Amino acid sequence: MHKFDTNVQYLKYKVLREVARLAWADRLLEGAIDIPKTIVPGKIPTMRCCVYKERAILAERVKLAMGSSEQHNSNVIEVIDIACDECPVGGYEVTDACRGCLAHRCADACKRGAITFDSHQKASIDKSKCVECGACAKVCPYTAITNRNRPCENACKVKAISMNESKAASIDNKKCIACGACVYQCPFGAISDKSFILNVIDMIKKSDSNRKYKVYAVVAPSISSQFTYAKLGQVISGIQELGFFTVVEAALGADMVAYAESKELVEKGLLTSSCCPAFVDYIKKQFPALEKYISHNLSPMATIAKYIKETDPGSKVVFIGPCTAKKMEFHKPEVRPFVDSVITFEELQALFDSKDLDITTLEEGVLDNASYFGRIFARSGGLADAVRQGLKEHGYEDFDYKPVSCDGIEECRKNLLRLLKNVPAGNFIEGMACVGGCIGGAGCLTHGEKNKDEVDRYGREAYEKNISDAIRVLK
Repeated sequence: MHKFDTNVQYLKYKVLREVARLAWADRLLEGAIDIPKTIVPGKIPTMRCCVYKERAILAERVKLAMGSSEQHNSNVIEVIDIACDECPVGGYEVTDACRGCLAHRCADACKRGAITFDSHQKASIDKSKCVECGACAKVCPYTAITNRNRPCENACKVKAISMNESKAASIDNKKCIACGACVYQCPFGAISDKSFILNVIDMIKKSDSNRKYKVYAVVAPSISSQFTYAKLGQVISGIQELGFFTVVEAALGADMVAYAESKELVEKGLLTSSCCPAFVDYIKKQFPALEKYISHNLSPMATIAKYIKETDPGSKVVFIGPCTAKKMEFHKPEVRPFVDSVITFEELQALFDSKDLDITTLEEGVLDNASYFGRIFARSGGLADAVRQGLKEHGYEDFDYKPVSCDGIEECRKNLLRLLKNVPAGNFIEGMACVGGCIGGAGCLTHGEKNKDEVDRYGREAYEKNISDAIRVLK
């Protein structure tokens, strides 16, 4: 459990581990049905009202771990309906803190006449009239009216989550940007991301120990803030022990992007970043008029994967990182030729343990492809710093660079609204959908402030100190 922040993550990991274990042994077809009993043996429930409901939910988790899902649902984020039943309906409610005062400010503030009083002057809200505007809560002197939104609704900053007829969470795919915030925040694990872990295992097995084709692992720079129980070099060795040919830093792709993006910024004068797929998707879905400002560069993941495919035709590339939105990105037509699959750090841990691989016993492998600037892409502000360095290395010191780093989707929204009104705060908008940047991604093992320091330290350990030196190696 110490490897994860929450018990929900641990439960998800156990399902992934068992699915992977059976897949390695070619026993998944007959063994998948028994996974719920393996995780919840006996007749005593550990999480729900009864073991039968626990196993029914686990059976749905097994489907997601195997990549199957609701029919015709292209989204990688899905609601497990049977698991979504313990949250209050939500909305504004009057609590016991109501003192039955005489002022009745709450009723005066309500334009819909939704507030009434009993014989003791205690307020109540008529849900058939309430429009959830919150005016009553703002004026109550006792703060007795609270908004009981579900955790998933609070987590979703793009308002893609609502309740369906059965009061379970429902995701609007036209708004969802697959950031996974709801996945991490749901206390019951009723929202989860599909896994492509079986694709990865199949790819490794069919490569015949990398003789038929080579399977490359491209790791996100935020890996430096994960797997804190082991050394980073041991994690790299562990990935190779799984059967990957070699491990390449996505940060090298970040160097390539920063170098190209800085030049593009000078040419266009105003740019929004293209590194975070959830941010790009957010612009396309909610600010389509601003799509023209999105950098034409592929993300670091796709950029380095493209280089690998061009250098080693026929190879396979698997991205390993903290991001659920990457699972949507690699299906896009412009990315699909270069990236064959995507898994998260949670899924990587499950792969290690599915083969009973104790990475703390391994020798330390080496990961030294990128520069300091490529590696700090993992945190908010890192891309802006890298573009500044790119301008310097291109000789554009005279360019009036005004970066705006948006830490989380709410900050992105504020700055995109300003751009829409032609009053941008700067000329380069770095958008990160997750608070803190990639180190806050839904697929991380752990989250926290300490991760930023670890990313910077990892950056300083880079052999190459300049972007141009790092990408020169490729040429």
